[in-house]
Amino acid sequence: MNGISIAFITLAVLFALIVLLIGAFCLRRYQLRSALGTFDASICLPPAGWRMGVCRYTDMHLEWLRLMSLSPRPRHRYLRSSIELKGWRQPTEAEKSRIQPGAIVVTLTYEGEELLLAMKFDVYAGLSSWLEAGPVIGIGTWR
Repeated sequence: MNGISIAFITLAVLFALIVLLIGAFCLRRYQLRSALGTFDASICLPPAGWRMGVCRYTDMHLEWLRLMSLSPRPRHRYLRSSIELKGWRQPTEAEKSRIQPGAIVVTLTYEGEELLLAMKFDVYAGLSSWLEAGPVIGIGTWR
């Protein structure tokens, strides 16, 4: 083999890996979007600021997964009975460029710490209903 054929094979393998990686991202995004109980939501992490992602409801947790990741595991997981809904507000001018268009900023507290999520208003209504329908703290029965 000469140098040109080795370079061609190397570039072909690199191109195939890039195509597979993009395909894996697209497949993960499709699976997250088509699953029940998922919605687009940005989260505000204090030192890093806003991050785009997807939230997922489970029976006992609210999970946040990074948008640009292949990991099936959630980056943040919040126990349903420890989440307290404080309200919502319109995003500031600085926040508008960091979150999806038309989103509102929802304020939650989790174990005494403030948590900000940006989502569409209809998703906020669903989140509010999901939290209200949760188990009563300390009793373990549904309301």
